[in-house]
Amino acid sequence: MAQPRTAAEVDALKAKRSELSRQIESAVSRRKTVERDLLKANETTRPGLEARLKVLDARIIQIEQEIAANGRALASAPLLLAAAEASEQPVRFGPFTSGQLTAISIVGTVGVLMPLAIAAARAMLIRARQPKLTPEMLEATRRMERMEQAIDTVAVEVERISEGQRFVTQLMAAKQKDADALPAPRN
Repeated sequence: MAQPRTAAEVDALKAKRSELSRQIESAVSRRKTVERDLLKANETTRPGLEARLKVLDARIIQIEQEIAANGRALASAPLLLAAAEASEQPVRFGPFTSGQLTAISIVGTVGVLMPLAIAAARAMLIRARQPKLTPEMLEATRRMERMEQAIDTVAVEVERISEGQRFVTQLMAAKQKDADALPAPRN
């Protein structure tokens, strides 16, 4: 395998290494399953399981050889590429790292937006509890106001009538007193 010359080639080798690791884990897992089946197998199924076991062993050896070759290629990478990969700085956004920016976002959301959302929800609940005024209810309210005004007007008029009645009663009582106080006419 050729010596990697760029960071992209080093990244490709690392990706290949992780894929080979996944493949060997899968092959080993399948081999263990075949071994368990072989212990329980009868005479008719035993030869097929033994053949599968040999194929899996050969595949595991092949993957291990590929992992070794990949490791040698990674080890032969120029020291500058390996050092550049190892010393990569985290991405910064202004004075903050991505983790700090995430924390600030979470605190801002919880500290500012959550109280606003709670206040909006409370306002909606209060508004939902209040009855909706229908046109019939508005007309009934107007009628009640007109009736109230009419009753007040009638009360004022009844008070005037009773004042007039009292005045007339006082006049008649005074006239009767005056008539009683005058001498009786002679005939």
